[in-house]
Amino acid sequence: MFFSFLSRYPQIAAGEVIRESVPWVPSLGINASFLLDGLSLSFVLIISLIGAAVFLYAGAYMKKYAETGRFYVYIGIFMTSMLGLVLSDNMLLMFLFWELTGISSFLLIGFNHHKESSRKAALQALLVTGGGGLTLLSGIILLYQVTGSFEISSFYDMNGIITAHPLYPAIALLVLIGAFTKSAQFPFHFWLPNAMEAPTPVSAYLHSATMVKAGVYLIARMNHEIGGTPIWQDTVLLTGASTMIFSALLAFKQTDLKKLLAYSTLAVLGTLVMLLGIGSKLAIKAFFIYLIAHSLYKGTLFLVAGTLDHETGTRDVGMLGGLRKPMPLTAITAALASLSMMGVIPLVGFIGKETVYKAILELEYWGMFLVAAAVLANAFVVMVTLFVGFKPFWGKTIQTPRQPHEAPFKMLLGPALLAALGLLFGIFPDIFIASMLEQSAQSILSETLSLKISIWQGFNLVLLLSFVTLLLGGLFYLIRLTMSGQVVRMGMPAFMRPSAWYEAVLRGVLSFATIQTRFFQNGYLRNYIIVVIVTAVSLAFLAFYRSAEAVSVSPDFSITFYEGALAFIIVVATGLLINSRSRLKSIVALGVLGFSIGIVFVIYGAPDLGLTMFAIETLNVILFVLVLYKLPGFLKLSRSSNRGRDAVIAVSVGVLMTLTVLAASSFELSSGLKQYFAETSLPDGKGRNVVNVILVDFRAIDTLGEITVLAVAALGVVALLKLRADGGGR
Repeated sequence: MFFSFLSRYPQIAAGEVIRESVPWVPSLGINASFLLDGLSLSFVLIISLIGAAVFLYAGAYMKKYAETGRFYVYIGIFMTSMLGLVLSDNMLLMFLFWELTGISSFLLIGFNHHKESSRKAALQALLVTGGGGLTLLSGIILLYQVTGSFEISSFYDMNGIITAHPLYPAIALLVLIGAFTKSAQFPFHFWLPNAMEAPTPVSAYLHSATMVKAGVYLIARMNHEIGGTPIWQDTVLLTGASTMIFSALLAFKQTDLKKLLAYSTLAVLGTLVMLLGIGSKLAIKAFFIYLIAHSLYKGTLFLVAGTLDHETGTRDVGMLGGLRKPMPLTAITAALASLSMMGVIPLVGFIGKETVYKAILELEYWGMFLVAAAVLANAFVVMVTLFVGFKPFWGKTIQTPRQPHEAPFKMLLGPALLAALGLLFGIFPDIFIASMLEQSAQSILSETLSLKISIWQGFNLVLLLSFVTLLLGGLFYLIRLTMSGQVVRMGMPAFMRPSAWYEAVLRGVLSFATIQTRFFQNGYLRNYIIVVIVTAVSLAFLAFYRSAEAVSVSPDFSITFYEGALAFIIVVATGLLINSRSRLKSIVALGVLGFSIGIVFVIYGAPDLGLTMFAIETLNVILFVLVLYKLPGFLKLSRSSNRGRDAVIAVSVGVLMTLTVLAASSFELSSGLKQYFAETSLPDGKGRNVVNVILVDFRAIDTLGEITVLAVAALGVVALLKLRADGGGR
């Protein structure tokens, strides 16, 4: 797959845009549209390349797990969903793939479902990103109200129309909230570190290179269409900067390798979002280079962390040291990726970090503050890198739970390839990055950058900032080593932690669910029926009230002898049914009611409905008699208050049906379906009885469903008939 898309590189680098579209819902004018340009191709290559490395790595790593086939199915669904997301040119299609990534990631995070922590982390990720997905869908619907289209490419020339519309603030905020939840931006960041409960291949793929960048991709893709305004740029800039500095600080107290990498991932994601918020040519250049650099080195280091856990039995950095001798190849791979993550020349991470600093320095307002924040955040990233990429391999040898040795070839090849690419892209950036950068910028800014990429730009302020970052990172590393006990005990008050607010909201939802279950879903079928009927009657009466002036009712109270006799029989049968103490009498009364209504159908010219009614009532009476005669007698009648309540509900339903019939008969319906069914029943359905043709042909699936329900009910009856008491009379 990677090489298939890579073969399109010359076309895209030359400025070509490839579009494919097929009808999806033709009646609504919705197409399944796909777009391949510089931005989408960049993400596709990242997804497919790191996906290949992860699949290869998982072949060895997942051997200790049961049901690995399930793992490959889940991660295959996820990869397909991510590819569909970044290639979609239709907002609804993109949203479909967006939700599929959430569902598949839920299954992957909770892969170790026997562990409560895995189940909890998977549910948290699903709820946070799923809630963001609902806000995104709301933004998509509002965007459709403004543009009349779901096609992203059709928005290209509508920026002025969209941003000038009164709904624009709501559209921008809803779309951004959806993106922020997916990319774990503050205050929705807390789900990502907890998702490290997943197996390492999942963490390396979903939470470093692909899924968490879906929100970043959405912001970049929609930047030209609905961006460029203060509400868009400022929101993106401030959210990204807050995430960058806040998550970097949180990394200070972590000891787990994957947690350290998770918080550093959050810092980088915040940096990427901040660069999109800056929105200048240089910022977009930095965004693109930093995106590639992060995908390569972070994917490598996650896989290295998994290798250390696999070969030593622990991920605690305090229990790792001196592993360069038993694991030399892993140490070299980790060192290459770590140097890129720290921003050391000649790795691609060095180019990315320098371009980030240069883009921030261009800002007229907030420039110095953001530079200071970026230096501090990157210093903490350097500290994390020293803990993850160097401490386990250097220094004093520490006894580990398992005797360490070099990882299998399958576990070495993937991370080694990604680390080598980080070096190659850094030495030859013009060959591998420049052309794609221009086309990606065209998608984000609708203009070319015309900026040269070079690894060395002389001694300047940016280089000084890079040097200061490394020094600060080393200082934080030394402080962290000496304060290990005190740092672990550090924490924030609960009211300041977004995760605590999430837990409070979740408890509130569960409490509400408990209350409503106690009243509305308490296991009594009669309560369910009451809720359904009362809701339907209330809504119908509200509709009648609002349209009372449009309905003219002229009832005809003249009745024939037959109609009067049937009415008398129905009233008497109803009275017997209500007051009966015997199940058998109740069944007989119910049958009389059904047969009487069937006769009404016959009188009014619908013999087919009458015959159907006779057949159903006969079957009902037989089934009820066969089943109910085995059951005990009626219990004592319920309280009079309940009977009064039931009487009010029953009368309300009767009044509603009467009003419905009178309203329907007061005017001629103008639906074209009547004429359509009358004209097509004989030539298409081969039947002269229009009602029968509708049931058997036009509504065949609906009728089949009803037959299935009756068949299941019949099986239930057979099971009840075969019940026999055991020796104890039970």
